[in-house]
Amino acid sequence: MPEKTSPNVKSSKTGHYVLLAGLCIVLIGVVVWFVLIKPERPSKPARLASAPDLTKMMPIASGKIIDYGKLKEKTDKALIALMEERKAPYGIEKSIDMIVRPDESIKVGKETIRMKTILDEVQIKEGEILEADLSGEPETRAEEDAFGIHVVQAGENIWDIHFNLLKDYYDHKGIHLSPLADEPNRLGYSSGVGKILKFSENVVHIYNLRERRLETNLDHIYPLSKIVIYNMGRIFALLDRIDYKNVNRIEFDGETLWLPAVQ
Repeated sequence: MPEKTSPNVKSSKTGHYVLLAGLCIVLIGVVVWFVLIKPERPSKPARLASAPDLTKMMPIASGKIIDYGKLKEKTDKALIALMEERKAPYGIEKSIDMIVRPDESIKVGKETIRMKTILDEVQIKEGEILEADLSGEPETRAEEDAFGIHVVQAGENIWDIHFNLLKDYYDHKGIHLSPLADEPNRLGYSSGVGKILKFSENVVHIYNLRERRLETNLDHIYPLSKIVIYNMGRIFALLDRIDYKNVNRIEFDGETLWLPAVQ
């Protein structure tokens, strides 16, 4: 006869089965939790552009930097020679401190600024439309464009600054300009020189280097804080058309300067 299995043996086997089944359930639960239930980890934040990529978007001064301090202290012979070369065609020496191109920058004291920044603001003031180059390439201007810079000193006024430029110009032509040439005549009418100076006030610009904006007057002067900007081509094209012998026949209506007809 077959031997009967002891109840204790049956119980032991049943316990093993139950334990094995429990482990399987736990294992299946863990797998399901990892695969189906476990929340996704947050994705890593996008990496910021590297430093070299960022610098491509930063405005960087282009071209030569014309340093007023080096010119004033005469420490840069090459720069002095360059300014003399640029001034020569206009016949000026003392009234203009620097002549700069649109793609250059100027440094006055601690301030350095691109001429393009100033010229863009001038264009906005004059109502011209600015066209931005989306390619990032610098805007091109005419190569012959040149801008005279006079660094305003304490106590100066715009009238005297213009008069000194006019005197500088005529000295080069061998014409002596009297210190009283801009005074009204006995009847109170403006002289021809006075009319030129009044017109000049409308065609130049005053720029505040400290506050980075155009201004309309020279009040509240801080050392090396303001400059007067001349469009050299525009100013000297006008002066070259004036016959000084007929200067007192010039008329000025507040906006337009009327020159006598060529005889």
